[in-house]
Amino acid sequence: MLEHYRAVFYFLPLSSLLLLTACSVHTPSCTAKSQLYNNKWRSHQQSVVQLTRYQTRGAFAYLSSQQKVYARFNLQQTSTDRYRLLLINPLGSTEIDLKVQLGSAQLINKQGKHYVSDNPEVIIQKLTGMIIPLSELRQWLIGLPGDTTDFTLNSCGHLRTLTYNSKNGQSWRLIYLSYHNDTLPHLPANIELYQGDKRIKLKIDNWIL
Repeated sequence: MLEHYRAVFYFLPLSSLLLLTACSVHTPSCTAKSQLYNNKWRSHQQSVVQLTRYQTRGAFAYLSSQQKVYARFNLQQTSTDRYRLLLINPLGSTEIDLKVQLGSAQLINKQGKHYVSDNPEVIIQKLTGMIIPLSELRQWLIGLPGDTTDFTLNSCGHLRTLTYNSKNGQSWRLIYLSYHNDTLPHLPANIELYQGDKRIKLKIDNWIL
């Protein structure tokens, strides 16, 4: 049953991802530049932190030695502890409908079966085999480092890379490839996540704030 469930995910390869980087991406090489980038970062961070309601959609790829999953995603957050995540197959059918509110997660699969858990990451892994750090990902998705202080900035004062070591021993590394410059504040357009042999690619089409 699990193998069948995984097989329904398929989407076009993400070879056409555009790197629309308007800011140079490099590590500051001197104190003056570092101070400038940090000032830009503080201003940008203050704007992003205020985002509690938003909707975004795009292409999702999960690649590992065990499986390859391609899908469309739609994420809608209505408050800091309430959000809904949809994963959609190429035919337009919803494969996963995950609703999280007040610490409780409810998932409905394509067959209409309901699953309830207090940990959305566990329920996703159990049903699909994918390890996705959902609690941190919502912060990373909008360009915030979450609980880690191990990150670098680009010349616009936005996140360039970050490393996160979870309590369960997993180490995640993120690379921000580009940002949407048509949103205020500027929000990520392409992100890649790495953990062991696993890689997650997110191409974010647009943001509704």
